[in-house]
Formats: sequence, structure tokens, C-alpha cells
Amino acid sequence: MRALVVSLSVHVLLFVSVPVFAQQGPVLHGPTPPAFPEMIARDANGQATIRTVRAPGPVRLDGRLDEPFYRDLAPIGGFIQQEPFEGQAATERTDVWVVFDDEFLYVSARNWESTPGRRVMSDMQRDARNLYNNDHFAVLFDTFYDRRNGYYFYANAQGGMSDGEVSNEAPNSNWNGLWEVRTADFEGGWSIEFKFPFRSMRHTEDGQAWGINFRRVVRWKNEVSYLTAVPQSYSRRGLTVVSTAGTLVGLSAPARRLTLDIKPYLLGANQTDRTVEPTINSRTTADVGLDAKWGVTQSLVADFTYNTDFAQVEDDEAQVNLTRFSVFFPEKREFFLEGQDYFNFGGAGGFGSGGGSGGFGPSVTPLVFYSRRIGLENGTAVPIFVGGRLLGRTRGFQFGALNIVTDGIGSAGQETFVPGAQFSVLRINRNVKSRSRMGVIATRRASPDSSTGVNYAFGADATLTFTNQASLQGYWAGTRTTGAPASDEHSYRARFDLSADVAGLQAEHLYVGADFSPEAGFVRRRAFRRSFGNARYSPRPQGLPGVRKLFFEGSADYYHDTSGGLESRELKGEFKMEFTSTDQLTLGYTASFERIDQSFDVANGVSVPVGEYEFRQGQIDYMLSPSRPISGFVSVTHGEFYGGTITEVSWRGRAEFSSRLYAEPRASVSRVSGPFGTGSNNVFGSRLTYTLTPRMFVAALLQFQSRSHSLSTNARFRWEYQPGSEVFVVYSDGRGSETNRFPSRLDTRSLVVKVTKLFRW
Repeated sequence: MRALVVSLSVHVLLFVSVPVFAQQGPVLHGPTPPAFPEMIARDANGQATIRTVRAPGPVRLDGRLDEPFYRDLAPIGGFIQQEPFEGQAATERTDVWVVFDDEFLYVSARNWESTPGRRVMSDMQRDARNLYNNDHFAVLFDTFYDRRNGYYFYANAQGGMSDGEVSNEAPNSNWNGLWEVRTADFEGGWSIEFKFPFRSMRHTEDGQAWGINFRRVVRWKNEVSYLTAVPQSYSRRGLTVVSTAGTLVGLSAPARRLTLDIKPYLLGANQTDRTVEPTINSRTTADVGLDAKWGVTQSLVADFTYNTDFAQVEDDEAQVNLTRFSVFFPEKREFFLEGQDYFNFGGAGGFGSGGGSGGFGPSVTPLVFYSRRIGLENGTAVPIFVGGRLLGRTRGFQFGALNIVTDGIGSAGQETFVPGAQFSVLRINRNVKSRSRMGVIATRRASPDSSTGVNYAFGADATLTFTNQASLQGYWAGTRTTGAPASDEHSYRARFDLSADVAGLQAEHLYVGADFSPEAGFVRRRAFRRSFGNARYSPRPQGLPGVRKLFFEGSADYYHDTSGGLESRELKGEFKMEFTSTDQLTLGYTASFERIDQSFDVANGVSVPVGEYEFRQGQIDYMLSPSRPISGFVSVTHGEFYGGTITEVSWRGRAEFSSRLYAEPRASVSRVSGPFGTGSNNVFGSRLTYTLTPRMFVAALLQFQSRSHSLSTNARFRWEYQPGSEVFVVYSDGRGSETNRFPSRLDTRSLVVKVTKLFRW
């Protein structure tokens, strides 16, 4: 505890001591602001500058847009297509208004429709993954007008809402702001009204310009349009490319004041666990804890957590693993997801991004910091005792500091004993020119267990963006553990990306040393050099009815050990056809080489022995457009596999029974056979979701894994009864069997009720 206080004090002094200099006034990117009563000015490049005004009277949040000022103020319009015809005027009219008062910023829109009966509305759950595939209206704010960072919000016609944060033009959909939205139908379309509290977004002081963009999606046409021109090469992430946004002027944001949010929780649980010694049978517990957020300045935010609980988090989806490497699971816990982009390093984010998996599932690029290391140890949940985090930006710098202390569980000498640990992370980025940046990171993991030393990781990285399509990324990182002999404890990476609409090129070299071990991070594979190249040609043919785009793509992926010996090789060719309906057909062919130095299991009773193997496989995928009531994809792979054969069929679907109820079944069936044996590795599951209101839903996830012959169930009820205050009811159980019978043996079961309440000052 003393170490935590000292560490947090150092971090506070570090951040507060950084001087914040007032800007002399922004340089506007775009046309000269319009003179009132005009509300928008445009230039020949599709850029726009829009004006906001103080609301002349009270604004009723009902979505109807019937206040007098909607008749008196000229609307903002003239949206420009990104899809399907880049640069052309949108075919459906959109009228937008932006006004404000002392507490709130309001954005309202009338979305005119030529065919209202074809409107797509299939989801109402907050932050639903499929919400993008509905007709919707979206807003982006670049609140510091730095052309890199911001916040985005969108909603569909039935009030389903989603939001996120943008950091260096990379979206983080796990940020949740406090805002409200209402929608209504009118003769000729649907209208929407957003209400954003100024205090929910960090922003410049009074008198500064903001960046702004709007997006309108008409799903039955697959038409995507923006306030400003956004190239097709940015695909569906166009809203978060902040450098293409327009400019908002005329805003008078409130002066900085105390901003303190405290969110305590009360939890009751009943738990059974027969996989531990001694076993736990229907043990009832109660607990309390809290999270707090303090806006020190508009540019600096401090978070504090005590006795953190993640009972509301959904179980991980089961994965089929036919490789000899660890499986990567993404972070799902809200405390770590918010501000996650501040800590991403080397082009590899918390979800294993980095491109080019080389046939081994998620990216093999190591993560110097991987937040799931905190509170989870070899699959065992470890209580988080206390922690703090600071996030800030000033004068082109972006800072992130985190310190977390976990409690130990069990008793020393027991099989299930896990000691507590302290995790510390410091990350600093510096913006360079318009869209490039450089940074450093340092992590520390210490445990009171004297048998393990203190682990340190450190590194520097850079992203250099030359044009809208071309960038160069690179990093160098090293690790050190006290008491351990120093050896090959470093990693480095260089990657070039050229990503235009009609063509793309990627080239990468990655090195990971045999002893590179960031214990606050994640390393999927060690002791290798990787050389990867990918080329794409993707024309938009004019003479093929029903076809929007063709993709011709090829890649070469080589892995050598640190002595230069070939470990793996994958040569892959792919042809993809995207239809105007957004259905996609993909054909692929892969030729692989693998050198196996240690046998590994691919199915129950089936192991791949040591040796060298060459094999070829073919694959066909078909994806139904997610805008359809019945959608999803199916993938079939067949071919050689480590001296034998493999047939793998994967299916993930979505069936919409109504705008509130949908199911998402999934199945993966793999059958391998050859000189090493015959076996299967299968996963079946489904998620069922029913949304009562945009802030209340119930969902269940059922999964079966043949390899472990286990069945798991996870059911959740979530109700946001006030913005930021929630009720969760979560039931989970796990069942197994030592035979091939249905897994009916109860291993684990829990029922948790959790209530949170947000207090704001």
C-alpha cells in the first residue's frame, strides 16, 4: 500500500507539474466561417465550416424538432457520399442544426427518406455491434481541434445508441459517455435530437473552434454520406478520421469547474466451485467498492478504483485452437477499456491489432502492456485491491500513467495460491507534424513472492504518416527481470502500410527475442524473426452488374528462428467479390511449411509429432450482408494438414426475430486425420439477446467445447436506470463430463446482483 501511495504521488506530481499554455487562437482548417444568418460555408475540396448559436429558448428533448428556432435557423446540409459513389451529393436529404446553452450542446437532424418503408432498424441495445448496419445518424466532435482525437456518437431511428473515443484517429468503442438522444417519425422521414453535457467531454476553453463531422447511413441503399468529403479508402471508419472533419465555430463552452464523479457499488453473490480445494458450495458473500473520476483540468483526468469488481462482464467466447501458440482473448472490463488507447504501443493495440497474422490467428506482435494480466492469472480471477490512473494531454503531448495493486488469493503452499502483485505503467506520446507521433513506454510488475524478481519492460515507438494512405510504424522494446541472467530480452518491429481504395501494400519485419518477457504484457510467440508482405488490387468494375468491388490479394509470411533457420512459411492468394448488397464471396489458397520442434495437441488424443511438414489448403467464405434479417458468414477449409488432412467448417449467424429480439448462433467443426491419428475439435454456441429499451436488455450465452467436453452458460440483465447508474444480474455455470456423455456434472455456478449509483459534482 505504501508503494502505491508513493507511486501515485509521483505520477500526480509529474502530470500537474507539466505547464499548460493557453492557445492564441486556432488556425482554421477549411473555408472562412459563414456570416450569420448563414450556417455553413464550403470550399471546392468538400471541406465545411459551420456555425452554432446559443439556443434562443428552452430545448425539449423529444426528437420532434418543433421548437420555433428550427423554422427560423437555416439548416446545415449538402452531405457528400463516401459510398457507393465517392464525392457525389447524397441522394437522401439531411438537415442538421447545432445549438447550445450554458450546460449542453444539442445536435438535431431531419433525415428525409424517399422510401420510409425500407428503413432498416434491427437493434436497440446500447453499443450493439450491429447498430452500424442500421439506418443511423452520427456525430463526431474534435473538442481540442487537434485533427487527431475526439468523441463520436450515433443512434438509429428507434433510439439504439452507441459512442466511442478517438485517439490518434484510432477508434475505441468501449468509451461510454453520459448523453441522451430521442427520435421521432415525421411525414417524410425520421428526426433525431442529441443532448451532450459539456462536462462529459474534455474540451478547449471558451472561444476555441472544434472539429465536427456528421454521418448519415441509408442502409437499404448502402449509402454512406458525410458533412465533409471522406475518401472510400477509409471504409467504415471514415467518421473517426478526424483530419477530414469540418470546423465548428461560434461555440461558447462553460468555463472549467470542479468535475468529480464517484460511482460506488453494492454486490451480493452466491457461488459454487467444485474445481478447487477445499470446494465451495453455495457460499453467499456481499461486497462494496467504488470508482471515482476527477477532471483535474480540461486536459487531465484522474481515475481511482477500490475493490474493483467485474461481475457484469460477459464470459469469453470459446475458440478453436489448432496451433501450438496461446489463444488471445480481448479485454472486456470497462475500467481498463476506457482510455485504453493511451497505452497502446508499437502499432499493436489491446485487441491484438497489427495486421497480417500469418495464419496463426491473432497478430503475433507482442503487447508490452496487456491489461488482462491485471486481475487474471492463468485463468484465475485475482481481486483488484486498489488502483489509480492519470490521462492527459498538453502542448502536443499525450500522457497515461497507471498503478494497480491486486490481492493474493488462497494460502501459501496451496495449489490454488496466487500471490498479489503491483502493476505500474507510464506511457508518453508526442505529436509530430499533422498526423505523426513518437512515444515511450515503461512497465513494472512486482510481487511480494520472493521467488520471483521485479519485471521491467521499456520501449520507444513511432508512427510516421506521410499521406492519407501511407504510413510507417516501428518500435524497439526490451525487458529485464531482477535476479535473472540477461540474454536476448528485446523485440523490434518495422511496418510500412499503403492503403488506397484501389490498391494496398504492406511490408513488415518483426523480431522477438527468446527471453523477451513483459510480465505486464502478452507474448504469443518467442525467439523468431518474421518477414511479411502483402499486396492488394481492388478495382471497382463498371461492367459487372451487382458487383461493387473486386479484390485480388497475395501475401508471403516467413518465420525464422533467431539462428536463421526456417520455422514457418505461408504463401497465400485470395480473390474476393463484394456485391452491391454488401454480400461477399471469398476464395483462398494457402501453401504452408511448418517445422515442429515439440509435439502439440490438435484434438483429443491427437498430437502432431516433431518433424517438418508442407501442406496446401483451399478455403471458401461467403458473408451475407449484416443489414439482412438473416445474416452471417460460413467458411469451409479443406486440404493437407501436418501429413494428414483437415476439414474445417465455421459458421456465425444472426437471426432477427424482431427489432428487439435476435439470436447469434455459431459453430466451428474441425476434423483432422492422418498418420498421427484422427480426431475432432469443435465449438458450438449461441447468444440470445432481448432489448426492452435502449438502456435495458437481457442476454444469454451458451457454449459447448468438445475438446474439454464442457458446457458453459452466462446470462446477464443490465438496466441503466439513470445515466451512469446501473443494475446488473448475472448468472453463470460451467458443467463437464469425464466421458463422452452430455456434460451434466456441475463444476461452477454463480449468481451475482450488482447495483451502482453515479454521483456528480
